[in-house]
Amino acid sequence: MKQEEIQIKAGVVHILDSDVGMPVLSDCAMEIGSDFSDFLKGHIERFTESDEKKLCRFAPDSEVGEILRECTEANFVETSQLLAKMLYRILYENPAIPSADAILLWMMRGEEAYLAFLKMDYKTSYTHITNPGDEGNSNEIILQKALLPSKSQRLSEAFLVRLSDLELQLVEKRYEINGEKCWYFSEKFLQCQAPMSQKAKLDVVTKAVEQVNRKYYGEEDTGRRMEIKNVIYKELEEEGGLRVEAVKEKVFSDRPQMQAELEEKLEKYHLSGEVVAPKSEQTLRKFQKQHLTTDTGIEITIPMEEYENPERVEFLTNPDGTISVLIKNVGKLSAK
Repeated sequence: MKQEEIQIKAGVVHILDSDVGMPVLSDCAMEIGSDFSDFLKGHIERFTESDEKKLCRFAPDSEVGEILRECTEANFVETSQLLAKMLYRILYENPAIPSADAILLWMMRGEEAYLAFLKMDYKTSYTHITNPGDEGNSNEIILQKALLPSKSQRLSEAFLVRLSDLELQLVEKRYEINGEKCWYFSEKFLQCQAPMSQKAKLDVVTKAVEQVNRKYYGEEDTGRRMEIKNVIYKELEEEGGLRVEAVKEKVFSDRPQMQAELEEKLEKYHLSGEVVAPKSEQTLRKFQKQHLTTDTGIEITIPMEEYENPERVEFLTNPDGTISVLIKNVGKLSAK
């Protein structure tokens, strides 16, 4: 959801500091000026446009889902208090989960009403404070433990729900509960079915391809690893998504055993016939260049558009088994 599509109608903030022992709830909506509105809209756009976003549905017995079914603009503040209390109970019982301010927003996108829940984890940093005294002001530096994330930081947990049908978008992070890491935000709090994000799917596919390739070609076959990255880059760039079936056939074209092993790995995640379609530039960035490091410490970065161009770069295997990288037709060199 883009910032320009969002119209914030009301907002409320609740303090969820587990050290306090109880949530500090607000009983009325807060003032939202234009700068603060842009700050909030920026965070909403950042997580809803992220490849880490998950599209979910509430479980039939989800208490949060039931609360949101009854949510209206008139009872928005009361609804926000109920949600804040539920999340605080989880935070208080599980100290590994960071304390935070919860900002809840009643907002419109066209004719559709939405509720946004932004968990603003506290950051620790230094700031100044002025202490008046008999001899005048004394400026000091103190450690502030309840600073909110900046506009450019990503939120660990947030959700946006369309109230007409309870379509749910969320981002979340795993934390340790009872000795095991889990997706507490979706499983414990929202009680919703949360499939893997596009970024998680892409990570699973690329890791599985690398594992199968390493088993048969070893860790040191740089040429194979570069070729695999090139195949994935082309699929993402030319097709707009990663067709798992096509990657399997192109990377392991003459090795049916390797294809079968890759399919077996991906079947565990129900990804063997999937088309993974990430759209964030940040997600795709690592596939746009080949990063090479020699055993002598020389680092080389090659844009993927130049990787297959023999007029720009060439990899030569020498008689003694060493490799030479020939960079051609350079008009200008710049030092950084």
